[in-house]
Amino acid sequence: MLDKPLHLPCGAVLKNRIAKAAMSDDLGDGCGSPTDAQQRLYGLWADGGTALSLVGEVQIGPWAPENYGNLVLNPLREPGRFRALSDAATANGTHFWAQLGHAGALAAPVAGPAKAPSALDVSGIHAIEMTSEEVEALPAAYAKAALNANSAGFTGVEIHAAHGFLLNQFLSPLFNRRADRWGGSPERRAVLLLEIIAAVRAAVGSGFPVAVKINATDQLAGGIEEPEALDLVAMLDETAIDLIDISGGAYFPGAAAASDGTRAGPYFLDFARAARERTGKPLMTAGGFKKKAEAEEAVSSGAVDMVGLARALALDPGLPDKWLSESGEEAVFPRFSSTPSGGVTAWYTQRLHEWGSNGTVEQERSVEDALAQVERRKAANAVLWQKQFQTEL
Repeated sequence: MLDKPLHLPCGAVLKNRIAKAAMSDDLGDGCGSPTDAQQRLYGLWADGGTALSLVGEVQIGPWAPENYGNLVLNPLREPGRFRALSDAATANGTHFWAQLGHAGALAAPVAGPAKAPSALDVSGIHAIEMTSEEVEALPAAYAKAALNANSAGFTGVEIHAAHGFLLNQFLSPLFNRRADRWGGSPERRAVLLLEIIAAVRAAVGSGFPVAVKINATDQLAGGIEEPEALDLVAMLDETAIDLIDISGGAYFPGAAAASDGTRAGPYFLDFARAARERTGKPLMTAGGFKKKAEAEEAVSSGAVDMVGLARALALDPGLPDKWLSESGEEAVFPRFSSTPSGGVTAWYTQRLHEWGSNGTVEQERSVEDALAQVERRKAANAVLWQKQFQTEL
């Protein structure tokens, strides 16, 4: 099943069932534009056989980045660089989608406190409540970013409503305590997401793929749990989206990120099977796929239509072609002697930098060294981000 095309509701076709899941690759230039290293990395994935590459955390504006290495679609400052990235990433019939994001309470500091559905001051995270005018402006901002993505050569977009970022915060009863039309019942907490979907679809037209990423569970007491997430799936079934991308976890203190899963095998297939009963939309999930047999079973059983690979493709960008060949060669996952907070994620992030910068990787890099490299880059990019966008904030 992995080599069979997937026909999306909008008419677009994905050439097989393997996607490069969204990762925050931290490869932007610190001013919201792509780099040569990013272009080289996505070219490697296109050459390696993926049907779809998702760029993690492409910001709808410069006000609330997840990371100072994110790309920014509005303003679109260097369209030529975006077009070069898209050209490399869409080689061999690969789709290339921008994951449209706004970090909300989790935003890296830019100008003043972060903005969130409701005020928040916990565990070092401080955010003020968004005004009604600010919330009302969000659908148009997402729509403009989607239009710019289309003009820059992306072949689709994914609206990020998972992992504790802004739209997940609006969906969550833990973080959304508003008393207006965007807060209260699960249906009202979903209003903003549904408005954004409608605005994006109206902007890009009927033939451009639009996906949504949601949490099966926030893995956080008081957050979204599976029954409510399944109700959201049913609401999404009534919209004009093309794919529901299932993940879980959040980057809030006390919550487990999806990439921190410790269970063997894929994390969210049970939820996907339940979601299949609530929607006819194509389903995708990432997290925990390490073996070809796991991906084959997930698709052939009907649980999902696409499998997303993240860390596996940081280890071997050519893995999809190997899985689709008779050899079925597997990625070799490392074992770490120490795992400081954020260290494993930093190790994989640094590996993406090495693939992009050098076309090869340093096998013996330590977690501590990778973490130091990522932190140095973050500090340097913070200065660039502030300088670039200070007149627009």
